[in-house]
Amino acid sequence: MLVRLACWSVLETGQTFLVGYGLARALDAGFLVGRGGVGLAWLGVAGIGVVVGAFGTGRVYRGVADLVEPLRDRLVERVVARGVREADGGALSGLTQQVELARDTFAGLVMVSRSFLFTAVGALAGLFSLDPLLLLVVAPPLIAGVCLFTATLRPLARRQETFLLADEALADRLGTVCPGLRDITAAGAEERVATDAGHLVDAELRAARSLARWGVLRVTSLAIGGQLPIVLLLATAPWLLGHGVTPGGLVGALAYVTQSLLPALQNLVHGLGTSGSRLAVVLRRLAPASTAVPDLAAPPPDEPVLRDADPALAQGTHLAVADPNGTPTTVPHLASQPAGEPAPDNPNPPALSLTSVTFAYGAAGEPVLRDLTLALPQGAHLAVVGPSGIGKSTLTALAAGLLKPGRGTIRMYGRPVSETVAQRVLIPQEAYVFSGTLAENLGHLRPDPVPEAELLAAAEAVGLGPLLDALGGPDSPADPAALSAGERQLIALTRAYLSYAPLALLDEATCHLDPEAEERAERAFARRERSGAALVVVAHRISSARRAGCVLVMDGRETALGTHSDLLRRSPLYRELVGSWSSEPALALRDTDRVDAVAGPGLAGDGRHVVAHGPVGQVQAPGDLRDGGALGGQG
Repeated sequence: MLVRLACWSVLETGQTFLVGYGLARALDAGFLVGRGGVGLAWLGVAGIGVVVGAFGTGRVYRGVADLVEPLRDRLVERVVARGVREADGGALSGLTQQVELARDTFAGLVMVSRSFLFTAVGALAGLFSLDPLLLLVVAPPLIAGVCLFTATLRPLARRQETFLLADEALADRLGTVCPGLRDITAAGAEERVATDAGHLVDAELRAARSLARWGVLRVTSLAIGGQLPIVLLLATAPWLLGHGVTPGGLVGALAYVTQSLLPALQNLVHGLGTSGSRLAVVLRRLAPASTAVPDLAAPPPDEPVLRDADPALAQGTHLAVADPNGTPTTVPHLASQPAGEPAPDNPNPPALSLTSVTFAYGAAGEPVLRDLTLALPQGAHLAVVGPSGIGKSTLTALAAGLLKPGRGTIRMYGRPVSETVAQRVLIPQEAYVFSGTLAENLGHLRPDPVPEAELLAAAEAVGLGPLLDALGGPDSPADPAALSAGERQLIALTRAYLSYAPLALLDEATCHLDPEAEERAERAFARRERSGAALVVVAHRISSARRAGCVLVMDGRETALGTHSDLLRRSPLYRELVGSWSSEPALALRDTDRVDAVAGPGLAGDGRHVVAHGPVGQVQAPGDLRDGGALGGQG
């Protein structure tokens, strides 16, 4: 493939050689000595060289396509694999835009690089054939210009990438800030938002200035390699003519420089200098997961990543959740223990602890959670609040073992979360009810049949009692299609209540219930008689936050923790959320953090997930809500 491409490119070398050499011979052997026919013949030879070169150029495109298309195929395979296996939200953009951009840019770079190489060979050979003195005048500045340009390629690519990332970061921040200007003003966050945006503006300005400085060197290399030889040929013309160079040879040399070398060098400088930098950026983004993409919005390495309005919550400390009585308590630092061994110095470990947890959807994605450290004591009741898409459902999915952190550790009752599958139960928004009796649905997370008295007591505690009576009792069939979303949530909540798992994770699991029913269900979980029981609620109403012993406010890196009244005093975001809760209806059913905690059509179980709609050791198949078939995965 490369040999065929080189062979067709040789025709361009012949074209370049004949253009200058034919013009020189037409002057020296024809027109200047009064032999017009000879002069015209040599011009005809040069013209034939142009035609042959055009034919070769046409065949070159086919060779370039054979070289470029395999690259495109490999990039497509890489992007598809990353999008499917790593849930990378940017995979579609990479497939539809960045891969095509890489292909087109790479093809252009191959064309300009190949053209410069063979054009330079043809022109330098022509200069040598006319007179070696011409080569001595033209070659040194040409080589110096190319070397200078080559030295700027890597710095230019880096600064081009830095500028593009800075521009994207600023555009992303402004796209978030501009629609919420009124809310920013209401929350009193103007100064903070202006400071953050100002940092991004300054970063882009610095990147643009650095890029411009290196751009000057690129222009300088073009002037040295392409323009300086013309000046030197004209300045040394008397000397060259006095040392045997013919007038035709001098004109031919000028033709080589102006018609061949200078255009080829211009294409090379602009192609590699601009398109090459862009290709480097695109390929870096399409690179494997081991390639890190700079995060311009992140603070410097010596600045804490996890910040809060309370100085005591800076990175390096632990977010300590209030105890069951509502009194804030400090949780000792959990040292990393070998898998399966409890912490020896802490016989009563937290129900849930996250240590420096970072998670992103895909290798190139912006982290949803960054260096989050959190400890939830046994018996605690925590409410998690924050704007839509900030990572609340991601946090519960990590705690439930549905997702694995990119960095950091998650432990439950002193053991790695992967070894405590039976100690937590996740109740998502989308409640799962299968065809079968109500008793089978409610006892789905218990290895043995649930006594009817215990089942009825649980239904009464959670608030399912009236519905259970209306449907005809525990032995009545459950028709998922005939149940409302709120009724399915009550069944899933009671199912989770009956499970033996001490840690309950309610991810907006009561969003279809009225406030009274929601309060009854949450209080039932808070009073559950389980050893080491704890409750985490992703709240969608202010009442859920008020009932909790402590509230975690998630706002990217600005995480805050405290009681309801405490956060009202010191967290502008929490005050804003409380205000919106007071004036707006509950959030619509959706998965704000891209975590489908409920098996949906086409989502296969992998045997590691325990949620409220599947037993400990079994995940229900999502395809048919009526068949109750299992995937057979082990919990």
